[in-house]
Amino acid sequence: MSVVDPRPFLTRALVLARTELAAVAALLVAAVGVMTFVEVADDMAEADGQAFDQHVLTILRPYADDPSRPWGPWWLKEAAADITSLGGISVLGLFAVIVIVFLLIQRKWLSALLLPLGLLGGVVLSEGLKAMFERQRPPAAMQAVETINASFPSGHALLSTVFYLSVAVMLTRAFSRRRQKIFVLAVGIVLALLVGLTRIYLGAHWASDVFAGWAVGAAWAMVLWLVVYGIERIQKRRHAALQDEPAPPDLPTKV
Repeated sequence: MSVVDPRPFLTRALVLARTELAAVAALLVAAVGVMTFVEVADDMAEADGQAFDQHVLTILRPYADDPSRPWGPWWLKEAAADITSLGGISVLGLFAVIVIVFLLIQRKWLSALLLPLGLLGGVVLSEGLKAMFERQRPPAAMQAVETINASFPSGHALLSTVFYLSVAVMLTRAFSRRRQKIFVLAVGIVLALLVGLTRIYLGAHWASDVFAGWAVGAAWAMVLWLVVYGIERIQKRRHAALQDEPAPPDLPTKV
């Protein structure tokens, strides 16, 4: 009776895991993001989750004579208001136009198409989930900025995560050194985190709103990246010019 040698299979599996590591990581982030959102949404409806949100808001509002004034010096509130605007639809729209024009100049056609579609999808996700849950914002007296529509999830946290994370992942492909890739990714993540934290600090959202926004935004950003990755793999298999790279010039024919 012959025994099957598992070593060739394990070798192929290891090679596949190495070559597809980025895709596996993106799938993992997307899956964790979806599961985190479901967990946060479930906790939001329970007493423990509501108590946590209220506790965070109370800590950040220590001044009984002025409940809208957040903890810390006056300049911290001004800085938070400036940073939180980085997640607003107007600022993100302006940045998106700049990035799209740059991508078009670089002939990154696929990325230039998917970035606005990704932002549009993020807006649809944000507004759809807000309409589904219809959660009330923190008390108006405790808000340091004006707000509109429902609270859950945070649109600023969701959209900033989609945009800055997507752009950071795109830019990593422009650098060859690992340190440069890590730096670009870190900047994108930090920007998304800062926008979300300022929404909590300014009383515009409950903490769980922001956690949910980060989770959905990260999942959606990874889905967009996987779409680009999949299309490029299909084109490589067909020996076609990648849509994100210029096609090689035609060689002159000899007469």
